[in-house]
Amino acid sequence: MADEKEKKEEGGKKSSGMVLIIVGVLIVLILVIGGLVAFLLLSGNDESAEGGATAGTTQQQQPVQRRQLDDLTIGPMFPLEQFIVNLLSDSGRRFLKTTIDLELSDEDLIEELGAKNSRIRDVVIRVLSSKTVEEISTPKGKDKLKKELSNQLNAVLLDGQIVRVYFTDFVIQ
Repeated sequence: MADEKEKKEEGGKKSSGMVLIIVGVLIVLILVIGGLVAFLLLSGNDESAEGGATAGTTQQQQPVQRRQLDDLTIGPMFPLEQFIVNLLSDSGRRFLKTTIDLELSDEDLIEELGAKNSRIRDVVIRVLSSKTVEEISTPKGKDKLKKELSNQLNAVLLDGQIVRVYFTDFVIQ
């Protein structure tokens, strides 16, 4: 009987030791595979981006790349103070609170905008207050509003032009 108990204890110690070894090997294997996958994913993106750009570049694709680069560059900015205007509505109880930044074609335009600040604000207020909630609540409506503001403001400028209009705050109530 004593021999049987000793054999069971030795067998239990061997099996628990074996389980620990197997778990340890599995953990190391998972870490190695995870590291290899991470390395391949991170290095694979660089190679595919470089390979795709060099192998597939044609004369037709170059203007598209230049245009995208121009969209990423930002010219001089001119922030306007906050606007709170009544929107065009039947009840007259709809408001727009917005802050606008203007991207300029040239830094010389900053001086002209500063001198014409009252006129610039007047143009913006007239354009904003002529809109309904339905016209400016969609992304397309906001884009249309940006174009209209840009066109109206460029009409009063001499030294350059406004390239883009950015809404940095836009709340309709």
